[in-house]
Amino acid sequence: MRILKKLLFLACLLFACVARAAIDPAVLAPLAGDDPDARVDAIGKIGALANDEATRFLTALQQGDVYATPEGKLYIVADDQAIDAATGVAGAMPEGLDGVMINNRLRGAIDDAMSALKMFSPDRAQRLAAVTELQKSATLAQAPLIEKALGKETDAEIRGMLRLVAATANLHAPQAAQRRAAVEVLVDSSNANLRPTLQTMQAEDPDQSVRIAATKTLQALDSRLARTEFIGNLFYGISLGSVLLLAALGLAITFGLMGIINMAHGELLMIGAYTTYLCQLAFRRWMPDALDWYLAAALPAAFIVTALVGVALERTVIRWLYGRPLETLLATWGISLILMQTVRTIFGAQNVEVANPAWMSGGVTVLGSLVLAYNRIAIIIFAALVVVGVWLILNKTRLGLFVRAVMQNRRMAGCVGVSTARIDMMTFGLGSGIAGLGGVALSQLGNVGPDLGQSYIVDSFMVVVLGGVGQLAGTVIAALGLGEANKFLEPVAGAVLAKIAILVFIIIFIQKRPQGLFAMKGRSAE
Repeated sequence: MRILKKLLFLACLLFACVARAAIDPAVLAPLAGDDPDARVDAIGKIGALANDEATRFLTALQQGDVYATPEGKLYIVADDQAIDAATGVAGAMPEGLDGVMINNRLRGAIDDAMSALKMFSPDRAQRLAAVTELQKSATLAQAPLIEKALGKETDAEIRGMLRLVAATANLHAPQAAQRRAAVEVLVDSSNANLRPTLQTMQAEDPDQSVRIAATKTLQALDSRLARTEFIGNLFYGISLGSVLLLAALGLAITFGLMGIINMAHGELLMIGAYTTYLCQLAFRRWMPDALDWYLAAALPAAFIVTALVGVALERTVIRWLYGRPLETLLATWGISLILMQTVRTIFGAQNVEVANPAWMSGGVTVLGSLVLAYNRIAIIIFAALVVVGVWLILNKTRLGLFVRAVMQNRRMAGCVGVSTARIDMMTFGLGSGIAGLGGVALSQLGNVGPDLGQSYIVDSFMVVVLGGVGQLAGTVIAALGLGEANKFLEPVAGAVLAKIAILVFIIIFIQKRPQGLFAMKGRSAE
């Protein structure tokens, strides 16, 4: 009985050793040598094992914990123990150990193998991220590992991506039939990184059938990329137009309806953005668990703060300058300088960061490679809601009725009992408050600084003038039109020439049609 127990113990020990011997010593041997190609190939073979031993060895190699004996046997050295890389058995430290040298090429191969091993993670998000990363740089050495992952994958979306990644890896296969099959699979791909490889195969591949297949795939890829680029430009044009609309909407009221050339409008945008920054600081300090909802407080706060600033400006300066546009321009320009210097004194000259809430971070991927940012989508929706709100205020409320009455015939409105001075104050405050809302949106697209408003004041005036002074519909169409024109011209002419071309177009358009896209109904004199 005692002999039987000993035999069972030895059998279990032997089984454990065999189970741990997951890496063939012949696969490990090149890593102790000097042949760079053989060493990179060995990394690929080890990664293709896709087991715990391979992960453990590659991690140790990445961290510089793998050593070789003069005979070429590899050990993982940790905590004064030498673990045989092939068997996993720990033992005494052998004589003459020397560290395995890792150059940049080998380090890159290790990183690729470690990233690829994430394809076997139980976490779907990790597998999806690993496959997405491999789409950019899958190599022939990784093909066995990718095929193994494809065989185990059960998620339909990831399986489809893995098929394309496997085809990408096989583009450099030695067999022409394998290369042709890979090229034919990639006809459904939207990966722009494949274009150089496909162009090379189209011109230089020794097999004619591969060249023909590469031509067809390249045409399909170019068509798909062109369609994706068009839709991307369309989306980002609408996004830019929404930003311009939010920046110009307040000006459409103060300049369009009241005739005030407000050069401090950009600084009202800036005040709205800094109000958002202060709300973020307040939530971070006193309500960190609700930080993602600071925008819910920033929107009304920015509107109220900038509306009060606008009311103060109208009551102290603007009210004395109606009907005197040149003096209004100079006065508001001076006010803009004062506001910028005040902000610099309080917050400093450096930009401050306003972070996107978690629900506005990231984006949604469409058409394979086009990413639509969540913050851009949110701004488009927000701009639409603000436009609807302004339209309702101007057309469906008593205040809106008075505003339209005063701006169209001030004397008659005064004769029927409308307080024109009070309506002027409230109208300017409304336009300023809307500028504050625009500042909240701008804070979600970049850093906030004292010069933030200077980047949008000229564009805002262009939008209002092009759309037609005092016309809400014209402002919307002009903002979206300028946004689209910018995004479609920039890839062709560059950002600077695109701006110049748009400015020249507006000048010519205003020469031919001074009233803009939509003519405003006549405004009476004082």
